[in-house]
Amino acid sequence: MRKFGWIALSIAATLGYSAAAYASSDDAAEGEKIFKRTCASCHVTAKDGPKRLGPTLFGVIGRHSGSVEGFRYSEANKKADITWTPEILDKYLTDPKAMIPGTTMSFAGLKKAEERQHIISYLKTLK
Repeated sequence: MRKFGWIALSIAATLGYSAAAYASSDDAAEGEKIFKRTCASCHVTAKDGPKRLGPTLFGVIGRHSGSVEGFRYSEANKKADITWTPEILDKYLTDPKAMIPGTTMSFAGLKKAEERQHIISYLKTLK
């Protein structure tokens, strides 16, 4: 009986791991859809993509705020002194103007935590 318990546990763990890996890729795919709907009018994701109202978000995870060469940032963003981590991005995407008062970013934010996490999963793929 114990033998079957361990086998069942091993199968469940394997399936759980596979489901987690699959959910992770789904998060990024869903994040790309949300990004296109909410962010793509102002931001590109190509490394050397054209600048729009906002800088490229290629490589944003781990990047210092206000550091894309050639992009004209607001004074608030230049002085923010932030390194974009998933946790910081989650806070920022909730309410950009509250986190960086004076930012010229007109985006009101995403109130749904799940949507923010999907976008962050997508941004993690841009490296």
